[in-house]
Parts: sequence; structure tokens; C-alpha cells
Amino acid sequence: MSRGTPKKTRTEHLMTINRDMMTRNYWMKWDLDKCVGCQIGPTICPKEALTHVPAVLEDGHILQKASVDVDENKCINCGICVEACPTHAIELTINGKPENPVIEYEAFPKFDAKTIFHREKFDFSLKDFIIENCPTNVISYDEKRDTMRVVFEDCIHCRQCEVASKGAFEVRQPWVGSVELHREQCVVGCLACADICPTRALHVNDEGELVLADYYCIKCGACMQVCPVKPEYEEETFTFESQGMTHTRSKKRLVNKPALPIVVERWRIRHSDVSSAAWIEALRKLSDDKAKSVEIDRKRALRRADLIEALRGNIVKKAYLKKEIEQ
Repeated sequence: MSRGTPKKTRTEHLMTINRDMMTRNYWMKWDLDKCVGCQIGPTICPKEALTHVPAVLEDGHILQKASVDVDENKCINCGICVEACPTHAIELTINGKPENPVIEYEAFPKFDAKTIFHREKFDFSLKDFIIENCPTNVISYDEKRDTMRVVFEDCIHCRQCEVASKGAFEVRQPWVGSVELHREQCVVGCLACADICPTRALHVNDEGELVLADYYCIKCGACMQVCPVKPEYEEETFTFESQGMTHTRSKKRLVNKPALPIVVERWRIRHSDVSSAAWIEALRKLSDDKAKSVEIDRKRALRRADLIEALRGNIVKKAYLKKEIEQ
């Protein structure tokens, strides 16, 4: 294998790409146990190197989990999928150290997601319950310091700890949006969405019924991808300006929303300030129409009376807009 030629490996649990350059060695790793097949990576990959691998269902449950595959010859190790992955299933190291080129060169923002532990508010009689309730097993008790620990780089900000601790854990999710469950549209006996949901927002109650606890939803959309009633899309083009240039791109628009049992929408995202064509293009592909203008250039857009008027009646309230303007 010549220098710079990517080498791909894939097992049941791990997929990797290694590219050994003259002065830089790139390793990208996909933890397929963490991957929920959400389609975010394939949607925003600028080189279309990632493809969705659908789940295999049997009797309404997942026989083989959905995941992704990568074309190592298209992947440029840009790191966009690393930052955008909602379950932290992707890792990129350069010369053995974690590094993300699109973050380093400010071509993509860091998502503003936080989980903060307020020790003074915590009832330590709940510590075992909190630890057992965490779906990603990132919370532990530090006996020496008598405090709770969170592995922040693996936390998916599901809010389970926030609710279980009565606010002693404070969680900020990056995506703001909605999720709707329409059980009358479900295939009888199917519970695949509950199988794949990484936060247990979708789960089966004591009566054996599928229920939604929308507060825990991280807007990954894996439930839509695994559902046997498939979302249908049509291609549409969009234009945007970045650094004095006009760009034209295409995105997929959902066209069968009324027929779907589960619908996830992303309205806006909390992130660090950045202005780049790569970010705007990714955002247009990920966000829904009702608030895309707000998110693409929120400071400018929020000051436009016509946009505020257009958003009137949606979930984005005037008071919220006013708060954003003041910030």
C-alpha cells in the first residue's frame, strides 16, 4: 500500500480508516455499537463518503441494527461527521491525538451541549438510581471526593439524569426541535423505534404500549430510519451566500410526513460562532424549513421583522426571539 492510500477495516463492532501521510497519520474510527444509524453523517458528508446501512427487522424488533458504511477513497478526514454525530460514535485522531480539522480551522462550529453537576443540590441517596438510569453508562460516583462524575466526551445529553436528580444535573441539548408519535400509523406489533432509541425517549410501558417521553429526545432521527413506514424525500435545490459567493446545493425534503408514525424535526442548534460555506450547507441539509433562516444567520435574521412575522404561530415564540436578539 503506497503512502497516503487509505486502508479500511470493518468488524461487527468497529470500522476504521487509516491514512498514513508523510507527516500526519489519520485514524478515523466508527464504534458500531454506539452508532444508531441516524443518517446525520451521510446527510452532511461533503464528499458523500458515508452511506446508510438499513436495519434488519423481524417480528417488529431489530434483528440487525442500522449503521453506516464509508467509502475510504472518498473520505477526506474532514471531521464534520465527528462533531455532528449525536452518540459520539466517531473518533478522529491525527498522529495519535484527538484533533478535528474543521473545528481547528473554524470551518464548522462546536455544538453547544453541556451536562453540569451541581453537588450542592444533589440528594446522594439517589446516586445508585442515577448511575443505573444513565443509558450510556457515563455517570459514576467518586467515593474519595464524595461527588458524581460524568464522562463528558461520551455523554449524549439525554436529560435522564436531570429528571431523575430533580435538577441537580443540568443538561443542555444542542438541537432544538420536536418529535411526534402517531401510534395509529404504526405497523401492528412493531417496536423497532424503542429498540434503537439511544435515550429511551421511545419506550414500552408496563402495559406493553409504545410511548414517547419527548423531553429525552436528542433529535437524532434514528427512529425514523428504522421504522418500517419509511420517510419519503424529494430533491430540492437551495442557494446561500458565504464570503461574497453564491452557492447552489441540493437537499432532501420530507414529503410524506402525515403518513409517518414518528416524525423528528430539527429547528435550530446551539453552537459556537462560525461562518463558512461548509457549515451553512450542512445546516440546510439537517434543519427543517420552518427555522432554517434563523439558524443560518440568527443574529441578522432575528432582527428582520418579516422573518419574525413569518415565524408567528410556530413553536418559536416572540419572547424567545426577543431574548435571542438581546443576546
